[in-house]
Amino acid sequence: MINLTIPKKRRAYLPQDLEMKWDNLQPILNELLSRDIGNVQELEKWLKDKSEMEAALEEDFAWRYIRMSCDTGNEQLVKDFQYFATEIEPKISPIANQLNQKFNDSSFIDELDQEKYFVFMRSVRKAIEIYREENVELLTKLQITQQKYQSTTGAMSVMIDDQEYTLEQAANFIKDTDRSVREHAWTTIQQRRLVDKDDLNILFDELIAMRHQVALNAGFENYRDYMFQALGRFDYTPQDCYQFHEAIEKQIVPILKEQADKRAELLGIDQLKPWDLDVSTTGKAALKPFKNGQDLIDKSIDCFSAIDPKLGEMLTIMKANNLFDVESRKGKAPGGYNYPLAETGAPFIFMNSANSLRDLTTMVHEGGHAIHTFLTADLELNDFKHCPSEVAELASMSMELISMDNWGIYFDNKEDLIRAKKEQLADVLKTMPWVAVIDHFQHWIYTNPDHNAADREEAFKQIYTRFGAGFANWDGLEHEFGNIWQKQLHLFEVPFYYIEYAIAQLGAIAIWKNYKENPEQALKQYLAALSLGYSKPINEIYETAGIKFDFSLSYIQELASFVKDELNKLG
Repeated sequence: MINLTIPKKRRAYLPQDLEMKWDNLQPILNELLSRDIGNVQELEKWLKDKSEMEAALEEDFAWRYIRMSCDTGNEQLVKDFQYFATEIEPKISPIANQLNQKFNDSSFIDELDQEKYFVFMRSVRKAIEIYREENVELLTKLQITQQKYQSTTGAMSVMIDDQEYTLEQAANFIKDTDRSVREHAWTTIQQRRLVDKDDLNILFDELIAMRHQVALNAGFENYRDYMFQALGRFDYTPQDCYQFHEAIEKQIVPILKEQADKRAELLGIDQLKPWDLDVSTTGKAALKPFKNGQDLIDKSIDCFSAIDPKLGEMLTIMKANNLFDVESRKGKAPGGYNYPLAETGAPFIFMNSANSLRDLTTMVHEGGHAIHTFLTADLELNDFKHCPSEVAELASMSMELISMDNWGIYFDNKEDLIRAKKEQLADVLKTMPWVAVIDHFQHWIYTNPDHNAADREEAFKQIYTRFGAGFANWDGLEHEFGNIWQKQLHLFEVPFYYIEYAIAQLGAIAIWKNYKENPEQALKQYLAALSLGYSKPINEIYETAGIKFDFSLSYIQELASFVKDELNKLG
């Protein structure tokens, strides 16, 4: 029998019933600041107490964010989130910097296990280096301002056939075999986005101005260079990203162009329009892998159990503890995420399911993140769980591919199963140019901070065109074309978090290639890599997974050819 309870970790330092209010937190933080540390054992005890504090704070913030994104129209939930962002975080930030300084200045730091603490110490020193007191208020304001994107997009809905749909639900009509239905749905969705275009441009201008000031305050020329340091990108540079974009353009875009030409031929049309990109070329209706949100959760538990019973148990525990919110509804924030609950050691999965194949992929993707959360739950320090996105997304994107062997759980019909796998592998390749577009766009945005909305739109069009522009004809759709970028939540809420998807996608393909050759060994290596959290540098984590941390032209060519061959095998 599976134990469905998540055992509450007993706190060793904090009061068990601590209410997260500043008056309660201040004395604890002051104690950490003023504590005498007389030897290396006391330094490690201090680190563990500090870690316990950070985990409790992170989980409290997590629940505020989760509840708000589940119901963006609830003013009280928004206020609860804003309380933490305005009354707790800005007061903790300078003390957190002082705590970092206290650790870094300790005379016992050299007596610590240098290999065990290498990544942690490197991150602490980088945080000290870029910290500026004048940025505390700015970063708080950014946190609050970014949230406006959720409330704006969460309120978006459209009427189709006299029925109201969220944009995620309406997107299902773009897979309809009737081209006029697809065009009407696509146009309706884009017209709704254009209603808020100016407001979102004004919001984005505000965010850019604040972010640029943060960078200047920290002594950087631009926000791009600041974020490379803030994100702890020790393993690659902006120039590496440009080379990666170029490699994607040379190796992936031609494959997708070839597939797009084949798509047009199979659909019997001269030129693909944007509403022709997601419909099945079989002439059959869109795949329906599950009936509703509950069915999606249950089938995903079965799918993960088939890979390894322990993985299925993890999702079962989440279900038993109401740690899913998967169905799309009005007032819910867009997108999907897995939010680790740092103290509990389990995660929460949020998504906007509308019964599509994309939702199945999202679930197994977020499920990969969830497995990662469980596997790192007992690492000694909370900081060891703070994986860089290149590692976090490796967990999720690998699971998308590993799980495919068990997608028969979602599809009774063998023909549908093959079709689902083909669509998934095509999406794996399609991910790469879009990541290159968004990443290159961000480099342009923040190295040209004085641009206006018209400049930004023109830059996006040029970048998107360079990478194929979805391989569709956009004649007569110039307004919609220039506004496509606004659908990307990351640009508004988590700037520069995107190139990691392409880096991790390569890693995921390599893990899947190993899995096809030796499932047992590849799964063992994958789980071992995830269990490291961020206790080792990225390249060592990738090596533990049995793959290379590499995004060179030759490596992309090798893995793209592998995916293309696997697609051809499916017929």
